[in-house]
Amino acid sequence: MFLGILTHMAESAGRELIHVNPANTSRTCPPSMGGCGHVSGDDRVTQAGFVCVRCGFTANADVVGAINVLRAGLVLRETAQAA
Repeated sequence: MFLGILTHMAESAGRELIHVNPANTSRTCPPSMGGCGHVSGDDRVTQAGFVCVRCGFTANADVVGAINVLRAGLVLRETAQAA
């Protein structure tokens, strides 16, 4: 129900809503930010801290999650447009 309301609000504002599964988004080293793409629960050193155990990339875990959600959403949109 929430996604339905959010979708309607986005469309009313001339925007597009793309539902992305958030699983592991804050545990994945973001390739688009110079990371390696490695996924590990050990990358979350604190609630807010992200340090990749493979390549050493560091960032705020929320920023990492947001970047990965954006990347996944863009991939989904591109795939839908190609179909």
